[in-house]
Amino acid sequence: MFKAVLKINFILFFISSLTFAQSFKDIKVDGNKRISKESIIIFGDIDFDKDYNDEDLNTVLKNIYDTNFFKEIKLKINNSILEISVIENPIIEDVQINGIKSKNLTELLFDKIKLKNRSSYVESLFLSDLNLIKNILKSSGYYFAEIKTTSSSNEEQNSIRLIYEVNLGKRAKIEEIQFIGDKKIKNRKLKNIITSEERKFWKFISQSVYLNYERIELDKRLLSNFYKNNGYYNVKITNSFVEFNNNNSFKLIFNIEAGEKFKFNDLSLKLADDYDPKYFTKINEVLVKLKDTEYSLDKVEKILREVDKIALTKQYQFIDASLEETIVDNNKLDISFTLKDNEKFYVEKINIQGNNYTIEEVIRNALIVDEGDPYNEILFNKSVNNIKAKNIFSKVEAEIVPGSSEGLKVVNLTVEEKPTGEISLGAGVGTSGGTIGGGIKENNFLGKGIKLNSNLEISENAIKGQFIYEKPNFNYSDNSLFTSIRSTSTDNIKDFGYKTSDLGLSLGTAFEQFENLYFRPEFDVSYEKLETTSAASASLKKQEGDYFDNYFNYSLDYDLRNKRFRPDEGFRNIFRQELPLVSDNYEIVNSFETTRYQKISETVTKVSFYGKAVNTLSNEDVRISKRLFMPSSKLRGFEAGKIGPVDNNDYIGGNYISALNFSATLPTLLPSFQNMDFSIFVDAANVWGVDYDSAIDDNNKIRSSTGVAMDILTPIGPLNFSLSQPITKNSTDKTESFRFNLGTTF
Repeated sequence: MFKAVLKINFILFFISSLTFAQSFKDIKVDGNKRISKESIIIFGDIDFDKDYNDEDLNTVLKNIYDTNFFKEIKLKINNSILEISVIENPIIEDVQINGIKSKNLTELLFDKIKLKNRSSYVESLFLSDLNLIKNILKSSGYYFAEIKTTSSSNEEQNSIRLIYEVNLGKRAKIEEIQFIGDKKIKNRKLKNIITSEERKFWKFISQSVYLNYERIELDKRLLSNFYKNNGYYNVKITNSFVEFNNNNSFKLIFNIEAGEKFKFNDLSLKLADDYDPKYFTKINEVLVKLKDTEYSLDKVEKILREVDKIALTKQYQFIDASLEETIVDNNKLDISFTLKDNEKFYVEKINIQGNNYTIEEVIRNALIVDEGDPYNEILFNKSVNNIKAKNIFSKVEAEIVPGSSEGLKVVNLTVEEKPTGEISLGAGVGTSGGTIGGGIKENNFLGKGIKLNSNLEISENAIKGQFIYEKPNFNYSDNSLFTSIRSTSTDNIKDFGYKTSDLGLSLGTAFEQFENLYFRPEFDVSYEKLETTSAASASLKKQEGDYFDNYFNYSLDYDLRNKRFRPDEGFRNIFRQELPLVSDNYEIVNSFETTRYQKISETVTKVSFYGKAVNTLSNEDVRISKRLFMPSSKLRGFEAGKIGPVDNNDYIGGNYISALNFSATLPTLLPSFQNMDFSIFVDAANVWGVDYDSAIDDNNKIRSSTGVAMDILTPIGPLNFSLSQPITKNSTDKTESFRFNLGTTF
């Protein structure tokens, strides 16, 4: 490396001796074997029509060196001919990393190193890769790993083979974690904040017990944020270090200076002259309420997020928020938020790469910010989330680079496609039997983002089948179009006293009506045949016959979750209504569901309420097949449809259902399984309301249950199961203690 630097400096000195601009009529290249003359001219950005001075030739030399294809380059102008003499770097024939049994770790190393098969060998990159491998191994707990490198050259082919021989040694374990200094909070609490863990016999497969410097840096940030969210504005995690004990184990020590607790004092909002104060009324109200309350970094960040939401309006495309913090007497803090216009720039071009199968149009249709639009970071981030939400890419990355002129930016979007087909399998086991179901789903049919979904569910009393087709951005309208065909055959003679066969077709669309508010209208047509037995109740017998229904259904979905998959903050409200247009039995159905997510430390709580009602618009009773039954997902521990009013031993459902659900994730004893979640839950629900016979038992008793659930993302797909125990129930209810679902992808 040192010799190469000397060569470059000598050449630069030689070129610098030229004191006048020169042009040339031709270019001569010598010493190249793999790299063509034309490519070298392109690499150097050489122009025949240009007069080259010393600085220009230095730039040409640098441009060619930057390709990493050459270890030596000489430039000379002789008789108006630019002579370029090169010595090519060897091509890497093969790279091997031996001594590591873990496939994932090996793949990680190959992914991170710069020198790969068929790339040019550069000494500086080799040294960089060697250091990178050492750091990755150390961060994975292999503190004592040793690496020996060997290479073999083929001078005839100018190629080289690189071999890394790795001796991992024993992994460095954390025997003890200590917190020293003015920490003010008990060790036990602090250990629950960080991700590193002490070695315990029951954590035999946990990765968190091994020394990992990246994890330690994360722990320092977690500790700092925890203290700052609890009033300690001046907290300092002054150091973290390890002490070697024995048996390849370490003591991990965090030095904490918490300082004193602070309170908010005066909080103010300063606006640019052209900003309308009415848009910021909500923020000002929050600032007033925060006075004399305990300082919290999270509260400050929430205010900045509110500013981001306002920035989405057209009036403030380029808003910039800054804050100034001033310490006053008695451990109080003045905070001034200043909002002003930021540097304005526009999107010149959006480049998309990595979509080998997916049509580019599918990705562009998800973008809110398009070429020629003002760049808005919030809208752009939302565009990236829209692409991720399609569930057809494993990775979506964005890079903003300068454009062709000032005020213009180029966006480089890189996606990585993933398998988009899914095979699912589900089953439930209850006191009166079980259910089994499966389906096939494709999320990116023909690379057009088209979704196809077919599923079948079989139980002891029903067979249900459905096929769904969904086309995003139908006819370039930014709206998706979906259609479905379904067929259901139920035999509820034993438990309900009737059986039905149903065939239905639906057609609808979906789009974002307002920010985070999604509208989904659809038309539904169905034909149903309802039959009863001689033992059925009189109320059911009179409903026997054929029915034709034409409904207009719509839903409003207000989604403010922080993420679609595994959300831990925010809420979601869904209202749905079914309105009859032409029907043999007119009923209106209303439903509402609200779900709230809240993260407390490392625990995610989820609270949801669900309510649904069906009411007849005629003198006829609500049809038995239209009556409401409790889904098993809303009341675990009970069989679906096997609670509520009973007529002559027949479960007839109700006019109304409601459910309240609470769940909280649990710390896992197996932290190495990042895709595994344990949770506890409590469900409470009821089915009630009988409109056609007052003699039917409708005790309106609230049912409840509790239990544990586990969700795992396995190599063959998502697996989830629950164990439930009823708390309160009616004597006629049927319970279900165990349920699981399993799926896979292809």
